Amino acid sequence: GTSAQDQWLADFFARGQIRCDNGSSCFHYQTSKDPEPKCHSPPGTPTDQLGQGRHPLASDQTSLEIYEYQGCQAAEDLLQGYEGEILSNGNDQRSVSIRGRLFERFFVLLHITNVAANGEHLNRECSLFTDDCRCVIVGSAAYLPDEPHPPFYEVYRNSESVTPNPRSPLEDYSLHIIDLHTGRLCDTRTFKCDKVVLSHNQGLYLYKNILAILSVQQQTIHVFQVTPEGTFIDVRTIGRFCYEDDLLTVSAVFPEVQRDSQTGMASPFRDPFINSLKHRLLVYLWRRAEQDGSAMAKRRFFQYFDQLRQLRMWKMQLLDENHLFIKYTSEDVVTLRVTDPSQASFFVVYNMVTTEVIAVFENTSDELLELFENFCDLFRNATLHSEVQFPCSASSNNFARQIQRRFKDTIVNAKYGGHTEAVRRLLGQLPISAQSYSGSPYLDLSLFSYDDKWVSVMERPKTCGDHPIRCTDHFPPCALESDN
Repeated sequence: GTSAQDQWLADFFARGQIRCDNGSSCFHYQTSKDPEPKCHSPPGTPTDQLGQGRHPLASDQTSLEIYEYQGCQAAEDLLQGYEGEILSNGNDQRSVSIRGRLFERFFVLLHITNVAANGEHLNRECSLFTDDCRCVIVGSAAYLPDEPHPPFYEVYRNSESVTPNPRSPLEDYSLHIIDLHTGRLCDTRTFKCDKVVLSHNQGLYLYKNILAILSVQQQTIHVFQVTPEGTFIDVRTIGRFCYEDDLLTVSAVFPEVQRDSQTGMASPFRDPFINSLKHRLLVYLWRRAEQDGSAMAKRRFFQYFDQLRQLRMWKMQLLDENHLFIKYTSEDVVTLRVTDPSQASFFVVYNMVTTEVIAVFENTSDELLELFENFCDLFRNATLHSEVQFPCSASSNNFARQIQRRFKDTIVNAKYGGHTEAVRRLLGQLPISAQSYSGSPYLDLSLFSYDDKWVSVMERPKTCGDHPIRCTDHFPPCALESDN
């Protein structure tokens, strides 16, 4: 790689800090099948363990119900004198009474905020919290009707736009920011006739006060600043252009581009030039071929030039306020026509301020895998909200590292496996969605062991089992049971 690449990588990974564990507290009471409001419940705020909030979505998926968590002591008087450690689904009068009052004891309703409109529904797997946990960003979407069909140049707004299909239909999207303290809807941004992957926050990423949104359909990354008052401020748009004045530069060579833009007759889908972001990627790869110094490297660049031009952005994440980590792959994969995980893909590190491509890795890169294994928490942004957390990753936890090594060895030794396939599978986790990993100490494998089929550090819906989840303390004799 280049010296700029090496310098940036050194600066980025130098931020890794030695993890320190504080003591853990034991919980010892379990209830099952507690009645609660009929609503979808996404992950709560990053400070829920401190008793500062929770936000279920209402059952109609158009409004947000905001609750305040009262702490584990809120139901102390209800459970006083109750024998045993598990409040099961008993039919005796006291058990029924306790279960019926538990939710309202733990959670007090503060606000109900109407959010989604125009036929849109909130995505229950999309929520991002600001660092101060004052505001939450949620997304809503509505399918476009078959008739009337959207105009051609609404669907294809630049030369990189992908072709939609029934597996990847177009929708109207809205992103809303709500003040959790007042319940007020502060701001909304809309994306019409587009494709933004809201589920599990895959298409949007919040790092401190910088919000990035990937439009898969238009192959554009929209960057906003989230203010303390809860409003979105446009920062930049990356895709067709990388600088705001790029249109003036292009019009010096193609005067018709600016003329059509001024008259409202612009059709960027037919641009005669390469998309600015894609051009920077191609220039970086060409310079690497030149630095290699061999004729073979240049021949390979020309050989795969058309395939490189056809690459499309699939996923992205923010590494910090200035750098994007983007995954490129074929259009068939991006539009879900093909689900083969062995498809070739590339990871690109892009500086939004200087508009430079700093590094490019293939999805079989041993170098990238080494960085990911040694500095996993920096990709997860595990210590973003608080330095005192319990990240359980292969780079900070021996137990998690052993699990990953076993997984890697299983792939290497499997039929049709091998080292390359193992690298591809492990790098398939990248980019990592924002706020998708829990920092709860009860999920720290150095403190507790548990069955990861029922609970894991990754925030994903899990099947509710018939038995309570058992966490075993690594420091006996304390045996613990957690809520399901």
